Amino acid sequence: MELLTDPNTWIAFFMLAALEIVLGIDNIIFISILVGRLPPEKRDLARRLGLGFAMVSRIALLFSLAWVMTLTEPLLTVMGQEISGRDLILLGGGLFLLYKASHEIFMEVEAHESDEAQSGVDSVKAGSGIFWGTIVQIGVVDIVFSLDSVITAVGMVDNIGVMVAAVIASVAVMMFAAKPIGEFVDKHPSIKVLALAFLTMVGTLLVAEAFDVHVPKAYVYVAMLFSLTVEALNIRARTKRQARG
Repeated sequence: MELLTDPNTWIAFFMLAALEIVLGIDNIIFISILVGRLPPEKRDLARRLGLGFAMVSRIALLFSLAWVMTLTEPLLTVMGQEISGRDLILLGGGLFLLYKASHEIFMEVEAHESDEAQSGVDSVKAGSGIFWGTIVQIGVVDIVFSLDSVITAVGMVDNIGVMVAAVIASVAVMMFAAKPIGEFVDKHPSIKVLALAFLTMVGTLLVAEAFDVHVPKAYVYVAMLFSLTVEALNIRARTKRQARG
């Protein structure tokens, strides 16, 4: 009870929950894009499973703090560059994001309608294989994002109970926001391409982080917000022209 009545606890909780939500934006975008490839009736389940896995992985890492912190210790040295377990995870996750986002951009921009129709037929034929393949991809990226998120949480808050509560609260907010974000991204192809471009930037940052080149994520978020604002104005202008026509 003393912990609950301490204002510092609540301040730490809200700060950490807000940070977790911000750090989870790229996760939501990635989940929304992958889920968009599934049949409509399976998308909600895939979102819930994806975000549920994100919550479980973050909480599991929080309860394995001693092991997580050892990941920052150097494992080997390559050409004078110390490589830790965290660096290897970030490098693998960054390369996976770069590949996946680039592939999705190609499918969105270059694929013909007939290819997309055939893709839809293949998806129906594959059934649960496509569904669980999507969940596995979400899980891989969840682990990468969770690692960064947990290390940030450890630097901000000392009490593990507060950390767990903040993670649960942030995932609850993300579950509420994931569906409308996913539907909006799916409805507007130009927004989807922007979101994929954002993921390539995040993948590049993860690779840079693996080599100890630190670029504040705020730069990426500001650039993305500006691009989204411009595209929102374009969408509004197109809607007005269509209404007049």
